[in-house]
Amino acid sequence: MKAIGLDIGTTSICGILADIHSGAVEKSITLPNDSGLSSPNAWEKIQSPQRILETVHIILSKLMCDGVVSIGVTGQMHGILYVDAEGSAVSPLYTWQDGRGDLAFQNTTYARFLNSATGYGLVTDFYNEKNGLIPETAEKFCTIHDFVVMKLCGNKAPAVHVSDAASFGLYDLKNNAFTIENDRIPEVVHGVQTAGYYKNIPVTVAIGDNQASFIGSVKDQNAVLVNVGTGSQISVLSDEIYSVRGLETRPLYDDKYILVGSALCGGRSFAALECFFREVVFLATKEKCASLYGPMLDAIDNLKETGLIFDNRFCGTREEPDLRGSIRNISLENFTPENFIFGSLYAISDELFQMYQKTGKTCGALVGSGNGIRKNKKLRQMFEAAFSCKMNIPNQQEEASFGAMLFSLAGSKLYESIEEAQKIIQYEETR
Repeated sequence: MKAIGLDIGTTSICGILADIHSGAVEKSITLPNDSGLSSPNAWEKIQSPQRILETVHIILSKLMCDGVVSIGVTGQMHGILYVDAEGSAVSPLYTWQDGRGDLAFQNTTYARFLNSATGYGLVTDFYNEKNGLIPETAEKFCTIHDFVVMKLCGNKAPAVHVSDAASFGLYDLKNNAFTIENDRIPEVVHGVQTAGYYKNIPVTVAIGDNQASFIGSVKDQNAVLVNVGTGSQISVLSDEIYSVRGLETRPLYDDKYILVGSALCGGRSFAALECFFREVVFLATKEKCASLYGPMLDAIDNLKETGLIFDNRFCGTREEPDLRGSIRNISLENFTPENFIFGSLYAISDELFQMYQKTGKTCGALVGSGNGIRKNKKLRQMFEAAFSCKMNIPNQQEEASFGAMLFSLAGSKLYESIEEAQKIIQYEETR
């Protein structure tokens, strides 16, 4: 028997087909998320829900086969789109990168007025309401993966799992309720359950991609998960709600939570440095060069430390969106490409490690995910040194898709619990 997991990311959409007993991924398809829409506003980041749904159908058509017993869906959190009474999209998807919440409002910003962050669904909705941007036919808003599940199942109203509901902001975890009244908030689902059927195959309610990646990567309940992609995150399982600046407590399932520290730049900061070096090459040669990631990592293979102090918060933080990065302690001796490369990577690992220290927990196992981890041996070594723990890398490269698949196995009662389903996770052999 096999199961499908779908992950609707900001820049790509992935689907996997996996054996439900061994966990082996038999087929993986990733297509670009080419749904981006142009806007006259630099702060507006929007995508086409219909185009995303079309891409999902293309992937499903390539994955469907005899023996598929469940489908799980995850995707980019925080962002919202509006749907009408028939479940049709009547707006673009306002993604998590949307910046309208940082615009001025009543001597502050829309986000700060709500004591939330830009890109969070209820901040986006608040701005849209105040500026007359909510379509007249809009009945509810939901995430893009809620929308996809609704359309796959032929439902007319979205249901949002608590993992995504909390990502809208203004959510009280202790009371499992939003702190404001808003008729556009969809039904909130707290359990692991089936949303409907696609071609007679049960489709489980969608979950947030952070939670899906955690489920799809971690076997040890005391593990620390670090993920480095465009942004970067650190996630730790918890049985209680924390209130610590710089950390979020996010609902996972049942009475379990994950403590999450998020860096908005993460891998994007290293990508910016690579782009900088390519521009220097162009200035010198007047020719565009190929990717420099390989040469950059080769250049620091034997470098153990740097006197440079990098702050990679080039995009600010959710608490301080106006904050910017810096490079300090520059001398004539360390003003070299090698030191800049090393310092940029070290800042990625150090920022997440400092977030982890706020949890007060002990690392029982270290798990790494995301292309920034898989493709960068030096960064893995930096994390291992910081945590004093060897890093495990899941065999399945699409952790969020795999986690959505595992979630669907529990939702369809093919496994008694998510913990039982997680036992099929396998890690790469020691390097």
